[in-house]
Amino acid sequence: MGRVFLEHLGGKRIFTCAQCTAPLTNRDQLLSTRFTGATGRAFLFHKVVNLRYSELQDRVMLTGRHMVRDVACKNCNCKLGWVYEFAVEEGQRYKEGRVILERALVKEVEGFDDGESVDSSSSNQ
Repeated sequence: MGRVFLEHLGGKRIFTCAQCTAPLTNRDQLLSTRFTGATGRAFLFHKVVNLRYSELQDRVMLTGRHMVRDVACKNCNCKLGWVYEFAVEEGQRYKEGRVILERALVKEVEGFDDGESVDSSSSNQ
């Protein structure tokens, strides 16, 4: 199969896959901590990288009917949450294009200062 290329958003606080520690997003992308998923508490993020997406599903949730896709880690394929593609109710449209990550399935770890270089492709040989 080949090597999986992973993106990294940087930041001082990073959310990673709890299973394989692949970087997913950072604290700056966090929109809300007031969501609930299948495993308990869940977070809503603006941008998340290194995900695989399921087929589109029509799902009735506590806040109404939504079209969603489940999301999994691009590296280890562990299910992490879902992305909102479409909200039927006008008041829920702010979720469209946003990603829910379940707290039990991700880890928050120390990142690095934004001024530091993230380029891992160069080496001093």
